Amino acid sequence: MSYRDFIKEEIAIFKEQDPSLHSTREIKMMPGFKAIRTWYFSHQLYLRKHYVLARWLSLKNQRKTGIDIHPGATIGKRLFIDHGTGVVIGETCVIGNDVKIYQGVTLGGTGKEKGKRHPTVEDDVLIGAGAKIIGNITLGKESKVGAGAIVIRDVLPHATVVSPPAYQVRLKSGKMSNLCAQGKERWNCDESHACMKNGTVTKCPHANDEQN
Repeated sequence: MSYRDFIKEEIAIFKEQDPSLHSTREIKMMPGFKAIRTWYFSHQLYLRKHYVLARWLSLKNQRKTGIDIHPGATIGKRLFIDHGTGVVIGETCVIGNDVKIYQGVTLGGTGKEKGKRHPTVEDDVLIGAGAKIIGNITLGKESKVGAGAIVIRDVLPHATVVSPPAYQVRLKSGKMSNLCAQGKERWNCDESHACMKNGTVTKCPHANDEQN
């Protein structure tokens, strides 16, 4: 795809996805847009094996936007990066069309592999803020990853994956555990027989549960 067509589609998707942007001039100021635009040129250099120049351009863009996109990454049409600060996209990452990525997302490797070691993100995937997608795994078409999730296995097409919900770990009266005495998640316990009171283990309602 030519640079002109690529940028035209990026401007259109930013205008569609971000209602806070009121003009093309505003869009061109956004870190996400700047990072994607710079990636286009650094990727062309990378494909021509001008690795040092490609890396220099990529790192210069990283310092300006806070977004780290390796020039070797493969990115499809209409990628939307909102806010963008802290986004990392690795060298062998493959991103499809119409993908949405929010701030703090990592598409990284485990550090133990060579070759294809970063995620593949298929078309129409949404990745929430702070999510970490690690290793050579695939996020299936139209899947969604919730904010803060850590994903190390494939996600099926159209599936939604989220991290555990927040829970209390301390009250003014004392420390609380997230697990009862039998190792069951405390938020599944009946409040009438709480496993923890003032940081002290009391009678556990799961004591007579059948052991799996």
